[in-house]
Amino acid sequence: MLGRNMKPSTEVHHDRKAVDSITKAQDPLRKLGLLDDQDVRTMMQGSSMVKVRSDRWQKSRTLRLLEDGVTVWCESTKSSYKAKAQQTFSVTEVECVREGCQSEALRRLSGSIPENQCFTLVFRGARKSLDLCCASQEEACSWVRGIRTLKERISNMTQKEKLDHWISGYLRRADENEDGKMSYDEVKRLLHMINIDLNEQYSRSLFKKADRSCDGRLDHTEIEEFCRELMRRPELDMVFRHYSGNGCVLSTPELRDFLGDQGEDASLGHAQSLILTYELNDWAKKNKLMTQNGFTMYMLSLENDVFNPDHARVHQDMSRPLAHYYISSSHNTYLARDQVTGASSVEPYIRALNQGCRCVELDCWDGDKGEPVIYHGHTLTSKVLFKEVTQTIAQYAFKASPYPLILSLENHCSVEQQAVMTRHLRTILGKKLLAKPLSEKPLNELPSPELLKGRILIKGKKNDHHLSQLGRNSNLDNSSDDEATGSNKKDKKDPIKAASCKLSPDLSDLVVYCRSVPFSGFQQSSQRPPDEISSFSENDAIKLIKDSGKLFVKHNCRQLSRIYPSGQRLQSSNYDPQDMWNGGCSMVALNFQTPGEQMDLNQGRFLPNGRCGYILKPSFLCDPSSDFNPEITGGGAGHVPTQLTIRIISAQQLPKINMDKPNSIVDPQVWVEIHGVPIDKARNKTHRIDNNGFNPRWDSTLSFQLQVPELALVRFVVEDHDHTGKNDFVGQYTLPFTSLRTGYRHVHLLKADGSSLSPSTLFIQVKVSQKGVPIKTVSERMALAKSQGKA
Repeated sequence: MLGRNMKPSTEVHHDRKAVDSITKAQDPLRKLGLLDDQDVRTMMQGSSMVKVRSDRWQKSRTLRLLEDGVTVWCESTKSSYKAKAQQTFSVTEVECVREGCQSEALRRLSGSIPENQCFTLVFRGARKSLDLCCASQEEACSWVRGIRTLKERISNMTQKEKLDHWISGYLRRADENEDGKMSYDEVKRLLHMINIDLNEQYSRSLFKKADRSCDGRLDHTEIEEFCRELMRRPELDMVFRHYSGNGCVLSTPELRDFLGDQGEDASLGHAQSLILTYELNDWAKKNKLMTQNGFTMYMLSLENDVFNPDHARVHQDMSRPLAHYYISSSHNTYLARDQVTGASSVEPYIRALNQGCRCVELDCWDGDKGEPVIYHGHTLTSKVLFKEVTQTIAQYAFKASPYPLILSLENHCSVEQQAVMTRHLRTILGKKLLAKPLSEKPLNELPSPELLKGRILIKGKKNDHHLSQLGRNSNLDNSSDDEATGSNKKDKKDPIKAASCKLSPDLSDLVVYCRSVPFSGFQQSSQRPPDEISSFSENDAIKLIKDSGKLFVKHNCRQLSRIYPSGQRLQSSNYDPQDMWNGGCSMVALNFQTPGEQMDLNQGRFLPNGRCGYILKPSFLCDPSSDFNPEITGGGAGHVPTQLTIRIISAQQLPKINMDKPNSIVDPQVWVEIHGVPIDKARNKTHRIDNNGFNPRWDSTLSFQLQVPELALVRFVVEDHDHTGKNDFVGQYTLPFTSLRTGYRHVHLLKADGSSLSPSTLFIQVKVSQKGVPIKTVSERMALAKSQGKA
């Protein structure tokens, strides 16, 4: 071994550099605990595969896991205008891995390619899936297991581990000469990478403080010290010192006091369990104390999230009639993009069902060779077989939620192809398909999600019994779909008879509890069976809410209403769903393929109750004697004046927006929005922080007065301020007010497509009061509201 002051030879220098390179490559895997995982090692060595799009389009690719343990490099062997095309993706972008031929392209090739050597990577957002065929079954299995292992390990990382992994990735990129040390220029490069622009004096002082060897370069230990100083959280330290008697540790009673102020279980037992879980120092843990590091670990954990963890499971009463729930609903589910030229596919069904969607739409038309197809009629959208969609639904219907799935049929098929649809529904869905009522007794109210657990319901037209024979002798085109016969469209002939004579009685028989009928007024609907459901365009629904809000609420207490976007939304944009929820509409159908504020709200609305796709409406939207008017909330049912105060303290590790501009630094500002009844709708913002996306600090307090808190959603939006144009979106998080926790909390931000923006967070403090009385927990809020007789 060389002495400390001996100059190594060139050969030894190269050997050491190689060792350092290997060590650096192993470091992320060591932190992930996967250094000895054989599947991950296979991925790092790289594999030659075939990328498949069709029987004619199959190209060779080399996939290799890079040294950070997260990024996969996909290299093309074909030269293009660049010397070599290459592309990367992060394991965190992969929504799921499907083994075998489980994509549209691979299914069509089934039998002509070895299924046990194939797999599909499905990505979040708009990125296309990647269909791959390996050279051997063993290699395919290694990649499938390896990606799943990495995904699971990354998802289970603590927030501190995520921060460490995030910063180590940037450290490797900033170390330009890969010598394991960093000069001041490399450190400056790192600072720009991680979205922070420190002034020259401060950044040099941090560098000198960490440079204990005084050689103008930071080694591994010194780099870690530099990063620890960067990631220090003085705002967390202040909270800690406020509750700590000696400023060094929190005793169990002191931690209990903190928990009490947070509105949490303030027992000594709970405080001790947190110390055992999050404290890193063995001596402190043994003496039932929490150090500053342990406190930081706890505050960064999901246990301290702004979203109530009790609501992450099914916690609501699921035994009420279906009409008493908001039901997560998709419009034009088959489309991957717009409704004019977009592709129709089974993939959007999988995405919607995996998000907990409980009502999907199937626009059915006559297809070739007697097989019905699904697409947006009279447009350039592509077609997908009804049979394939049904097979996909059978496979994914209850993976994310056990509660009933509703298939909304827009039926344009001839009677002959309706018979094919019926056969596919019965044979493919089997016992999951609800083909007859649960009881022969007269229906007074719709059954509950609990009673319908694991069942698939068909929503569509239904023949009147005495007209069913007419349908057997008819093969006319059935154009009586919901969206063509909305509340403002009237058939000159008897609409029920017109529909019945074009409808296959066998398909009609499958419609149970969700019989589609044109809306004919509140007086008539109140006298009809509760299993009748009407569809309304967004414009018709808004008009009813504004003109007859109370009556619409009563209607929605016993019957399902489905709202769909205007036909003018050619780009598949979405309307504001909050207006419809205010009116008690159960099935507010949105274009799930179009990200944006409206889908953020939908994701926030269905975030609680285990994301099962069913949310129990507030009591004043379920009581037929309720006097609630969504447009006028100056008192009465649902009116519980509540003060919400949110202090935006700081943000952590916000991403760069302009990646093409290396020196561009985010200038973040935060909006807090309230979405609820019209009187509650509000938004307010912090000031902006210039040139700091790493650890900006605002200490800005925003206050909101809520009149109907049970309907309110709270949306946090971070933007990059732009002096010359529209601000750029950075991240957001939306949740119901009733799931918002008081106290000091972290908000884990999401991307535009709803996926995690980890490790980006906001640090906030939340206060809630009613009539000047501080309210710490959701149960206290609801109890106070009920004691006032208004909830």
